[in-house]
Amino acid sequence: MCDVGKLQSLLLALRRCNSLRHLHQLHAVASKAGLDAHSLVAGKLLFFAADLPDGLDHALRLFSLMPCPDAFMHNTLIRALSHSDVSPHRALLLYSTMRLRSIAPDSFSFAFLLKAAADFQSLALGCQIHSHAIHHGLDAHLFVATTLVSMYAECGRVASARKAFDDIPQPNVVAWNAIITAHFRDGDVVHAGKLFDEMPWRNLTSWNIMLAGYTKAGELEAARRLFDSMLQKDPVSWSTMIVGFASHGLFRHAFSFFQQLLMEGLRPNEVSLTGILSACSQAGAFETGKVLHGHLQKSGLITFIAVSNALLDLYARCGSMEMARRVFDREMRKKSVISWTSMIAALAMQGLGNEAIELFKQMEGHGTKPDGVTFISLLYACSHSGMVEQGYHFFSRMSEAYGIKHSIEHYGCMVDLYGRAGLLDKAYDFIMQMPLEPNAIIWRTLLGACSIHGNVNLAESVKNKLLEVEPGDSGDYVLLSNIYAVAGKWKDAANVRRSMSNESIRKSPGWSSIEVDKVVYTFTANVEQSNVKEEAYDKLIDILTRIRQEGYVAEVANVLHDIEEEEKEDAIAQHSEKLAVAFGMARMSKGSVIRIVKNLRICRDCHRVMKFISKVYEREVVVRDRSRFHSFKDGSCSCRDYW
Repeated sequence: MCDVGKLQSLLLALRRCNSLRHLHQLHAVASKAGLDAHSLVAGKLLFFAADLPDGLDHALRLFSLMPCPDAFMHNTLIRALSHSDVSPHRALLLYSTMRLRSIAPDSFSFAFLLKAAADFQSLALGCQIHSHAIHHGLDAHLFVATTLVSMYAECGRVASARKAFDDIPQPNVVAWNAIITAHFRDGDVVHAGKLFDEMPWRNLTSWNIMLAGYTKAGELEAARRLFDSMLQKDPVSWSTMIVGFASHGLFRHAFSFFQQLLMEGLRPNEVSLTGILSACSQAGAFETGKVLHGHLQKSGLITFIAVSNALLDLYARCGSMEMARRVFDREMRKKSVISWTSMIAALAMQGLGNEAIELFKQMEGHGTKPDGVTFISLLYACSHSGMVEQGYHFFSRMSEAYGIKHSIEHYGCMVDLYGRAGLLDKAYDFIMQMPLEPNAIIWRTLLGACSIHGNVNLAESVKNKLLEVEPGDSGDYVLLSNIYAVAGKWKDAANVRRSMSNESIRKSPGWSSIEVDKVVYTFTANVEQSNVKEEAYDKLIDILTRIRQEGYVAEVANVLHDIEEEEKEDAIAQHSEKLAVAFGMARMSKGSVIRIVKNLRICRDCHRVMKFISKVYEREVVVRDRSRFHSFKDGSCSCRDYW
């Protein structure tokens, strides 16, 4: 007989266990007391090991030493395997072992297995488990049936999910939530809304599912109305609205929700913080980001690795390498592979190729294993610094040294590397020898290089390839039209534009944003005047007059129409980045850095204007276009005219 007191004391200690090291100590105590073979203790040791983030291997060892594991022990390990990153078939293998031992599966067995199938979107496995559940008469069990709904939804089988839901005699709120989620995943907002209205009862999760569904579908007004009507809101509700509005570019609204959250006296969670930092990052809201940085330091929330990574990304995407480096070097207690990769990417966007490579070496020395995204950042750094040999070295090394398989993105980086360096034939040959089928992005990258280097013949050939892979993209037509215009082939440029018109293809409008006094202003070319835009345009006229006196001559080669030079100059003066920088000059104090975010690639004339402004007005201007950063100081740019 065992000592009941020791048994109860041990079970109590196990309930308080929170680390693998502590579990090892308690296991040693159990062994010394002769209690490790007790079914209750063995089961609890397995249960707590399986629950620890790093305890799965230990749980598997414990299980292998058990002479007669029961259904609870099998289910405990099936659950752990279903929640882990390993293949779901390991959970299925354990289920097969359970059957061979003549241990009857129960509702938990099937629910955990279906969860594994759902997480890995393995429809074949899910259908197999469904048939076994039917065989054992457990498919109608509420726990199993609800998981069936989720499994089919995750695997994109909404009709099957609906049938599983309809077969439940009295679905609970979890089942209702699952079927609503299924319709949102299928893009069916209308039916999701109808089901929500039909629900006999709801919990807070139901409301949050609706908020997430509406925001992902772009139904932001519906999300706002629902949010405003909610009597109770939790951190998930606020996070959903912040992230949802930010993901659609409505940064002011995202900021407003975050401010309301703070005014309510609530503590923002990790998701809402990363969401608002991401909003600042996308909008280039540097000053707002600094205010948030202070809040994070005071509250201690900067210790969350996801939050510190988001803060690093914010400073990097606002072009402040000094602050990005400060966060990376001084404020990150732990550095994940994401942290290292983000810092390498930040250096890459600034064209600091050598510094990016040096940081990668430090990463290796630190013992952090790079992943595929790390190498994308490295190749990007080499591409934007003209480091062709180094880029090829890293492309080869990622598979040879780390066993990382080349993805289509890595091949795209190599095409960009050769293309930017003017090695267009080499880039074309590289594409033709790729083991993967080149997609539109690969060909579009080469077309962009043809635009940079004015290679009309190759551009026409690449455009034909793009027509086969992905016809109808406005950017391809614009690039080809640019190439013809620069070459003076106005008839060909006009034909391209006519094709766009005939096929109803519209060019994506260019916009630029700037933060002034913690408010983000967005400028779009060729839209009706506003007071803000009029103020910017008036200031721009003064700026252009001044820099012309210092030698500025407009570069109009890329203007797409065969028109008079004066008209061309007027056309390029309307570019959104010029209006944004002029507005910054009008509103911001002398000495402050003007930071601009642009959705398209900066044109050569705007690039030249920024150089003159930085020299004549002694202002630092930082422009983030869709490709990289341009830091203008004393009449020169950090890109060294290589972009």
